[in-house]
Amino acid sequence: MHKMKSQPLNSAPNKGEDYFHNEIMQHGRVQVEATDADQHAHNLTNWQQQYDQVSAGSFYGQVVEIQFEGLQLFQEHTSQALRQTCNTWDQSLWLGIPVNQHQSSKINGLSIDNNNIMCRPGNCEFELVTPHDFDIYGLVVEQKKIQSMAESQNISINWNHLYQQGRLTLPEKTITALRFVLNNLLSVSDSHQRPAKLQHDVIMMALLESLENSQPVKNEPLSFFRRQQIVEHVKDYLRLHQDSAVTINDLCALSHVSRRTLQYSFETILGISPLRYLRLSRLNGVRRELLANHTESIADIAAKWGFWHLSQFTQDYKQLFNELPSVTLGNRANRQKAALLVGA
Repeated sequence: MHKMKSQPLNSAPNKGEDYFHNEIMQHGRVQVEATDADQHAHNLTNWQQQYDQVSAGSFYGQVVEIQFEGLQLFQEHTSQALRQTCNTWDQSLWLGIPVNQHQSSKINGLSIDNNNIMCRPGNCEFELVTPHDFDIYGLVVEQKKIQSMAESQNISINWNHLYQQGRLTLPEKTITALRFVLNNLLSVSDSHQRPAKLQHDVIMMALLESLENSQPVKNEPLSFFRRQQIVEHVKDYLRLHQDSAVTINDLCALSHVSRRTLQYSFETILGISPLRYLRLSRLNGVRRELLANHTESIADIAAKWGFWHLSQFTQDYKQLFNELPSVTLGNRANRQKAALLVGA
């Protein structure tokens, strides 16, 4: 594992021959970096995630994380727009707080507006759509820890309210204070000056104040949930038929909707058209397989994902990831060779 000088969250190092996985530990603070989106997805402790890159260019991601017993605080930066499938540990509660309130993102198709935060229970898969150069604070806390501290402070927690809502609204003063606290705790200069118990208690009090002052976001109309069902139905079908040639007419027939309804459903929930979703999800599927430990050729892997014209596939792959498939394959081989040398 390489060591490198700590950098700000929005600063990416030069891309070398491999997809680096750098880890820096300082005063209980762990910083991990990656130049592949799906590798970056696996850098967050105790999460099960898969990231698809949806904007074109080289990727850089960074996670800065602090762990306590039953509590995790992190800040995540991603340079490219992503579609993220996420799930955290059981019996926990996750809050996601965008660092910049003007950055647009979605959780399960729901738009995150100014003064909104995201909220999901553990062991409950959810989907995020995030823009390029996106930064987010994350808090994951055991539910029993929240309940215990809430009772000690005479604060009532509405758990049904938290389970049902993907979004919560906070007063501007509360969310500004929450961002300030989390930023200070994650900063290199200040983290070593505070005892761990003090940091833990500061986080818990900021969390409880946020939950106490939160309000549910107004429910979406029934038409939104119908669009959500259409998108999920199509995604499930494409997941089971990854090598099939699929047209818009096929997807309309599958969903029993018009082209316009299908298009609008995908744009509402995912922010992209159904055909673009199909192409991007398959290109990311190829990339994951190229980076996995197997011996199949590029052409065979591409064909498994429905790319029969190798030259067009290569062009599309290069446009999305800013490198040729052969480079991805070569970098996988470099990592395997390095692993063998380390183990020798």
